[in-house]
Amino acid sequence: MDQKISRRQFMTYLGVGTTALVGATTGISSVADAAGKLPEKVETLIQKSGPTPPFHPIQPTDKDDLVLPRGFTYDVIAAWGDDIGNGEKFGYNCDLTVYFPINRSSSHGLLWVNHEYIGSGSIFLYDASTPEAKKFEIEQYNLGGSILEIKMEKGKWQLVKNSRYARRITANTMMDLTGPARGDAAVGSVTEVKGTFANCSGGRTLWDTVLTCEENFEEDAKRWGRNTTHYGWVVEVDPFNPQSKPKKHTALGRFSHENAAMTLSKNKRLVIYMGDDSNDQYFYKYVSDEAYRPELGHQNSKLLEKGTLYVANLEKGEWLPLDINKSPQLKEKYKTQGEVLVNCRDAAKLLGATPMDRPEDVEVNPVDGHAYLALTNNTKHGNFYGQILRFKEKNNDPASERFEFEVFAVGGPQSGFACPDNLLFDRKGNLWVCCDISSNKLNQDNVYKSFKNNGIFFIPTYGKHEGEAFQFASGPRECEMTGPWFTPDEKTLFIAVQHPGEETTDPKNPTSRWPHGDIPRPAVVAIRGF
Repeated sequence: MDQKISRRQFMTYLGVGTTALVGATTGISSVADAAGKLPEKVETLIQKSGPTPPFHPIQPTDKDDLVLPRGFTYDVIAAWGDDIGNGEKFGYNCDLTVYFPINRSSSHGLLWVNHEYIGSGSIFLYDASTPEAKKFEIEQYNLGGSILEIKMEKGKWQLVKNSRYARRITANTMMDLTGPARGDAAVGSVTEVKGTFANCSGGRTLWDTVLTCEENFEEDAKRWGRNTTHYGWVVEVDPFNPQSKPKKHTALGRFSHENAAMTLSKNKRLVIYMGDDSNDQYFYKYVSDEAYRPELGHQNSKLLEKGTLYVANLEKGEWLPLDINKSPQLKEKYKTQGEVLVNCRDAAKLLGATPMDRPEDVEVNPVDGHAYLALTNNTKHGNFYGQILRFKEKNNDPASERFEFEVFAVGGPQSGFACPDNLLFDRKGNLWVCCDISSNKLNQDNVYKSFKNNGIFFIPTYGKHEGEAFQFASGPRECEMTGPWFTPDEKTLFIAVQHPGEETTDPKNPTSRWPHGDIPRPAVVAIRGF
């Protein structure tokens, strides 16, 4: 294994089949040609050599810095505790980033940033003597999301001071419920709820709002005395309207949402792909009842209130409708569609959905139109390194109820990456992958030793380097790099650096001092040099 081998050779040597990928399900045969015939323009590209990395790949490192290829540099835009304007502070453990151009600019815009959780960072937020109520107040403010106005000035990205857009969405911001569960007994008959937190990844709508996704919410909700059915939703926020009220769209289901990737069907209906980030959970998509109409602008948000939520059965290649009228067996257990959506996981299991190895980020390739899904890992099944699956919908229509899939890339020492998490496509159809090896495993388990700090990888999806991983970045110690997002001109890549030094037990002796040399601070950065 001293020589570099292609991902297809590696899969052949390893004997990887889909049964290794999808949890407890067995008997699923590999679909070698699942991608089918690609569009003619893609076939033309494949006949050529295909893309190569637009950088000189780096080697794994355990340096306490964000390490990039030569010719690249980064600007720290905001770190935990920074003043973002209007008296607001940048929150903790940042994740998703979404760039919204101002006047179509790639050098001036708004940046949405998720704040997912506190975790071991609590030792920096307050000391042990702080009253519990005050601890909760601090935690709740530091979660949710930040809206930043940013601008490239004198060759560097920086915050715009005193921006009228600067805003915090927190675990105490009031939000409306929409869709079938609004007012349903399954959520306590309420029409609005308090706050959003556990905000992992998300997506951007076609009408310039952000979809931020609530993932591992249960522990904090119970600790704070909150109703757990009010969390685990996809939340829509308008970054350009400081007076707007966020909306939780219950039609998209309640589970540990990783992200929400929006595309259009052949007849212009909205399709949103979503993964449920837990062992043995499921892959979902939502299809709106009505078609998207660009001239309606923000009124298209109504499309997220009426539609069909589906869950995938990989053995049959079918999307199963989580709809009480379209799947009659659901009526045996649930009284309303709202109740089905509140209990998505149980309803999906009842219909026979395929359990998978932590389905996390899913994104749609702008070149081939296929959905790519990251399965991070599932050590209970001996899946330590994870995989990326490629899904082809029947007739290349995202709204189809049938699909095929294949293994696109396999993690492991031979391929160079492990535990794929956040995904991003550039406009040429190349895949950028952020990896998430838990720092406690990285420090204790030789299985992950060769990878060193978590990295970002570039993987072509066609051509002679299809499926091969090239390392672009290595993060500071014990961090996870998340939420990759390009400016429209693809000259800047935004990355959230989450939980550097998260294994710290003594705040006076942290395991990382990134980015400012004092204590570890989660921060969002802009990478330049493309």
